[in-house]
Amino acid sequence: MKVLYFAWLRQRTGIGEEDISLPEGVQDVAGLIEWLKGRGPEFAEALADTSAIRIAVNQEFATLDTSLGGDEEVALFPPMTGG
Repeated sequence: MKVLYFAWLRQRTGIGEEDISLPEGVQDVAGLIEWLKGRGPEFAEALADTSAIRIAVNQEFATLDTSLGGDEEVALFPPMTGG
């Protein structure tokens, strides 16, 4: 699984992307985010407020209850505003 971090999520975690194996017991985006938070204080801080994070799975908007199988691309990014 590829996890991509954009904007301030990239700044706070210190990485733009990484390849991980789906952790045992993680079945959805919410579980993945909880697992990521446990990887260190920078992840815990960056992912603390899930209402401020948008998610895409395989380049389609997703929600916290979107199922994961382990071969997806998951992107985490802040809400975008346009003008």
